[in-house]
Amino acid sequence: MTVVYIIIGTLLLAAACVLFCVFPSRRKTDFFQKNKYFAHRGLHDNALIPENSLAAFALAAEKGYGIELDVHITSDGKLVVFHDDDTLRMCGEKLTPEKVTFDRLRELSLLNTEEKIPSFGEVLSLVAGRVPLIIEIKGVTSDTAVCALTAKELSRYGGEYCVESFNPLYMGWWRKHRPDDVRGQLSCKMPKQKGIVSKLKFAALGNLLLNFISRPDFIAYDRNGSGRTAFRLARTLGGIPVAWTVRTAGELEKAKKDFVSFIFENEEDTLKNR
Repeated sequence: MTVVYIIIGTLLLAAACVLFCVFPSRRKTDFFQKNKYFAHRGLHDNALIPENSLAAFALAAEKGYGIELDVHITSDGKLVVFHDDDTLRMCGEKLTPEKVTFDRLRELSLLNTEEKIPSFGEVLSLVAGRVPLIIEIKGVTSDTAVCALTAKELSRYGGEYCVESFNPLYMGWWRKHRPDDVRGQLSCKMPKQKGIVSKLKFAALGNLLLNFISRPDFIAYDRNGSGRTAFRLARTLGGIPVAWTVRTAGELEKAKKDFVSFIFENEEDTLKNR
């Protein structure tokens, strides 16, 4: 019987550890009860209106949609709104935002349009509190300078917003320094990695096992991963489920079974039956 008790005790301890790691904040917030639909990188078509451009944000604000956007820090300590780790896809020249100056990035054009990579301040001034924002803090290092600078700009902003990141260290910074702000953990089924360290790190991220660092209010999860145990456990424990990225009416209808708010693209199709 001793062996049985040891096995049961070990299993209970393992379950307790998982619960401790995955537990969200369970804090009460009505942010996502009031705000259901967020335009992914603004309302864009990546032809006339590029993603994460002032034109895309202006159109989303005019139509009353919340906006999801991405923030990087440049080498000279400026914040820019841009998604990718480099500028090749959107600008045709490969630069890493964190390794070049703001002025260098401003020399580039988004998808051969007149639109430039905007500063975070420009976006905040344009939106001016008209619609809520989901602000994704970009970066893969432990340097939280991007968090401190983003928080500084938001301290002067009067509009409604929340923050999120794939990097739990960034949301851990937010938890410590801006505890009243609504914060979220981004996650999905992570791509396969090489090397034991990378495999363990990405497994932990994909299974929300680093929530103990950030204690997020919401879980922004890939809509295709709603059946994953980690997502369902976090949602059951009180994490507010937010879906990304919904691109068709069918995807939206399916996502409504598991999520309460939706980051979307293709407005005319996706939201036609909402």
